[in-house]
Amino acid sequence: MRCYKEEIFGPVLTVIEADTLDDALEIINANKYGNGTAIFTQSGATARKFESEVEVGQIGINVPIPVPLPFFSWSGNKVHATRTDSLAKSLIKIQASFLGDLGFNGKTGLQFYTQSKTTTSLWRSQDAIGNRASVDMPTMQ
Repeated sequence: MRCYKEEIFGPVLTVIEADTLDDALEIINANKYGNGTAIFTQSGATARKFESEVEVGQIGINVPIPVPLPFFSWSGNKVHATRTDSLAKSLIKIQASFLGDLGFNGKTGLQFYTQSKTTTSLWRSQDAIGNRASVDMPTMQ
């Protein structure tokens, strides 16, 4: 699918169906841009696996388009620029290894060595399967 293989700057939504979660992760992680993706599930375990293993900058769980608040990352996590070198006649891929012009002190040092992943998710109580997790402090009786 051309619109999935080439980065398009416009309002385009690509829907791809996969047989298994692992197949879906393989398809998404094979994309060289790593911009954004979404999954719809009733399983918290599936959502956690997807969130931790997918290699993109924006993750949506039970939301159609992962649009975070403006102060979060809006970029991909992989190749951020490509160009053809006319002398070598080869495609040059520039990896997003340096993210901005940050220094190395405090928060900015931490930001330099990390990549942001932003997850937007929606969980409805009526969709819950089984018992709810207990978050009460354990006490001796």
